[in-house]
Amino acid sequence: MSSDINHLKQLIKSKAAKIGVIGLGYVGLPLCMSFAREDFITFGFDIDHSKIKKLNQGESYISNLNSDILSRFIAKKRFSPTADFSQINNIDVIIICVPTPLNELQEPNLQYITSTANLILPYLKKNQLIVLESTTYPGTTSEILKPIIEKDQFRSEKNIFLAYSPEREDPGNVKFNNNNTPKIVGGDGPIASDLACTIYDQVFIETISVSSMEIAEAVKLTENIFRSVNIAMINELKLIYSKMDIDIWEVIEAAKTKPFGYMPFYPGPGLGGHCIPIDPFYLSYRAKKYGKTAEFINLAGKINSEMPKNVMETLKTALKQSLQKDLNGSKILIVGIAYKKNINDTRESPGLTLLELIEESGAKASYFDPFVPSIPVTRKHPKLADIKSVKWSIKEISGYDAALICTDHDNINYEHLLEHSKLIVDTRNALGIIGADSGKVVKA
Repeated sequence: MSSDINHLKQLIKSKAAKIGVIGLGYVGLPLCMSFAREDFITFGFDIDHSKIKKLNQGESYISNLNSDILSRFIAKKRFSPTADFSQINNIDVIIICVPTPLNELQEPNLQYITSTANLILPYLKKNQLIVLESTTYPGTTSEILKPIIEKDQFRSEKNIFLAYSPEREDPGNVKFNNNNTPKIVGGDGPIASDLACTIYDQVFIETISVSSMEIAEAVKLTENIFRSVNIAMINELKLIYSKMDIDIWEVIEAAKTKPFGYMPFYPGPGLGGHCIPIDPFYLSYRAKKYGKTAEFINLAGKINSEMPKNVMETLKTALKQSLQKDLNGSKILIVGIAYKKNINDTRESPGLTLLELIEESGAKASYFDPFVPSIPVTRKHPKLADIKSVKWSIKEISGYDAALICTDHDNINYEHLLEHSKLIVDTRNALGIIGADSGKVVKA
């Protein structure tokens, strides 16, 4: 190992290395905090100037990231948010955490990776470590990122070092975070792998080195495909058992008492978040190159994407049977618009789809969410942008024909909701026992 590489490794171990994280979303910003917490000088890069402005004012836009902690790191100059990418030249370790969405054809859209690579290329210097964390198909780092980085003077494993390390963020999870979740690392050669493990060793409980970047890329897809397929299975079982008048929630509670061979998954109104509804299709797309069809992935995607329509059918039937009302002309309150409980993230949220479907059916839809005061701009649901959450009050709740629970936040007064609602369609079993004998609650 050359003296320059040893120097970089020593900089990392002594926490004198400067860290640059590109993409300050739900993955990149918490990662910045993890490095700043360990006394690394950390720069956060983003092209969104509104994010940079908020962060420099000490304002966190992620619900589970404390603004006071953010302000403290900025004041100590341990964290510097910036849109000035020329500062990449002063960075020792660059970590890319940009979005990897799907296009309208459910195919990977890698423009954020390619544009980031081209953006930083003029400012790179020799002997930097570059790690991609964005979820993608196996081969992306070596086939897409690497050729851009190697356009001119740089050669991987010679004077610049590339690795892939999948993010494992779970927004809102109070038990597992960056500090206690093992980190998978795959380098473009032994030097890159060693350097990447060394940097992540400083902030993660354990690093697990795999033999290639492709293995590391496949790990993240496998984790999310596992969840997608099993959630689809339990969603399908819910629909079948419902026809048999069997409560899927009671079935799951009983089944999970088995100490081996079973892991509980839970049904819902559909999948949300950036990972599970999207990531499996990256492998489905890649599999076609090798003449394979990802049958499980495609079927799971179909089942999960159709869940909002099944919820709509339940809502229509419940209104007719309980209140003798049609959905057309009714007033519906969606309770919870975030894609999962106790966070403010609405990406791919089935609640947004249901809001649109209800409106399209001729009903009047509103939503309440203590974490989402207004709906942000999204590519899929541009018409919903800036719609605001209603205020929680007895008068407000009692004014709707039905409440539709989409997200089971912990800080919602469900007893209050049960007492003052005419009808409740519960997609999350949020009311559980307290709603079982009320006569007002229909599980969906």
